[in-house]
Amino acid sequence: MLPGAANALTARIIEDIGFEAVYVTGAGIANTFLGAPDIGLVSLPELSAHVAAIRQCVALPLIVDADTGFGNALGVAHTVRELERAGADAIQLEDQLSPKKCGHFAGKQLVATSEMVQKLHAALDARRDADVLLIARTDARAVEGFNAAIDRAAAYLEAGADVSFVEAPETEDEVHAIPRRLHAPQVINLVDGGRTPMLPLTDLNEFRIALFANAALQGAIKGMQRVLDVLHRTGSLAVAREDLATWDERQRLVGKPAYDELEQRYAT
Repeated sequence: MLPGAANALTARIIEDIGFEAVYVTGAGIANTFLGAPDIGLVSLPELSAHVAAIRQCVALPLIVDADTGFGNALGVAHTVRELERAGADAIQLEDQLSPKKCGHFAGKQLVATSEMVQKLHAALDARRDADVLLIARTDARAVEGFNAAIDRAAAYLEAGADVSFVEAPETEDEVHAIPRRLHAPQVINLVDGGRTPMLPLTDLNEFRIALFANAALQGAIKGMQRVLDVLHRTGSLAVAREDLATWDERQRLVGKPAYDELEQRYAT
């Protein structure tokens, strides 16, 4: 299970709860940092800064959503170097035409398979650490059909991708067919309200990663709405207290005791 984080605090909570890795979600960054939908508005410097901040405060592996790679093959090479330097352990690239859209939005367009293959070659040549994994995502299901999506994913694996990701399969049969037709580690993206059926994890054992990219964000939105609605209506937080983290818990999550210890150590 791979939950998504749009910021360092969410990544801290993911690590604190005991998950094995963090997915740095491009949609989540667009929503929280820009207050905008996932339509390709986040820049590489903005993404890299978020990755670096998350890397600074958690030790878990970071899987980074790099959208279309911010340009052509040369842009992808630059993106891989930047994100690797920022602390990425795996980088996800997709085959949409820039500016991309959320994988569960309508109206997506794709680059040619040959262009995506060259982008993947550039990404592989650019990475300095062979342990940094390359995840190749295809959004072809909604544009060209399921079989075309499988063919694209197979081509991307042949080009050298370590993991493939067929985004937004629309039926249970399609979900189960993906790992049976593609002989490599696979990602399944489980989006509440999205196009893919929300199957239980016990039915998804053939996948390597079950991605919950924005579950934390959706929960945070709901929690903020509840608390702020109570505050707006009543002028008090008394009846919303059960929805609030305590003061001490908030300080624990952001590591205040460690900073206090450092302050004492270096006091004059």
